[in-house]
Amino acid sequence: MRLVAQVRWRQGVDRVRASWFPILQAAVAAAIAFAIARYGLGHTYPFFAPICAWIALGFAAERSLRRVAEIAVGVALGVGLGDALVHVIGTGMWQVAVVLFTAATLARLLDRGAMLTSQAGSQAMVIVGLPVAAGTGGGPIGRWTDALVGGAVAFLVAVLTPSDPRRHPRTLAQRATHELATVLDELARGLLARSVQDVEDALVRARASQPRLDEWRDTARNTLDLARLSPAQRRHRGELGRHVDAAVLLDRAMRNARVLTRRALALLESATAHDLDAAAQRIDATAVAAADLASALGSGRDPARARGELLVSARALDPFAIAPDDWQVQSLVLLHRSLVVDLLEAAGEDPARAREALPEL
Repeated sequence: MRLVAQVRWRQGVDRVRASWFPILQAAVAAAIAFAIARYGLGHTYPFFAPICAWIALGFAAERSLRRVAEIAVGVALGVGLGDALVHVIGTGMWQVAVVLFTAATLARLLDRGAMLTSQAGSQAMVIVGLPVAAGTGGGPIGRWTDALVGGAVAFLVAVLTPSDPRRHPRTLAQRATHELATVLDELARGLLARSVQDVEDALVRARASQPRLDEWRDTARNTLDLARLSPAQRRHRGELGRHVDAAVLLDRAMRNARVLTRRALALLESATAHDLDAAAQRIDATAVAAADLASALGSGRDPARARGELLVSARALDPFAIAPDDWQVQSLVLLHRSLVVDLLEAAGEDPARAREALPEL
């Protein structure tokens, strides 16, 4: 529990460091949308302008333009349609069903995005639930124009905010890959010392790492989408695309590390004595290579050194040479082979060459 709490706390601190500026941007955008609707359009209570801007931008450092557009259009659609229908059919139990069905159906007709449909329905229900007297003061379409203002401000902020889209994915890549290196290092030390506690700690750390891997994968995909649409960031598409692929491969490698660690734990807890030193040394070599890969991904340089180390590690993973007479230790080496192939591919090695580096069975 102590180790899990430490990992979760560290991940929380990392999230705050990565999110405080996007939160500030969203808050300022909401204030700008409010000011435009109130002082520019003359709406007394421009409730939906800041709401739409805040919801559409969110608090992620890398914002998917499609997601921002989906939310902005969904809010505007729901508010406009809800306002129109409420003025025609009023409010009540059956009106809620009619407005929700109509808004969601129209949203599905316009686009496949689930976020658009969700926002259209929820905002339409808000309109039905609010009394007509709670309008903005901008006439029959006041709330709809407020939503348009908020969505437009959010989209402009997402497109025009100057930033290097590679910075946050690089940071997340380094942290996630270093987490894998730490797991492998703890596992190797535990096997060399025959310490069940160390191996259990490695397993706990590996299980707690999933949120960090998920964040890296999602962030890399969002930044790639943004780079495809933003003229100033298109030159970074190559590296961002590699981050998307590497995040998937590192996720596989961490899953393999969990299986490897559980298998190692079972060997340590068994009544039979096993010679684990050679297998542990191979795992330690992979941990060193993973740490070098983390550094390369974090700096954006070519992970050539990590590739070389991983190729050496892969060539040494002959289960029959490491444990000639112990099939249980051999199974540990077989699991290690899959992990090294994933790391090699994440380091930019050709998949066929990564597999060819392994000794034949």
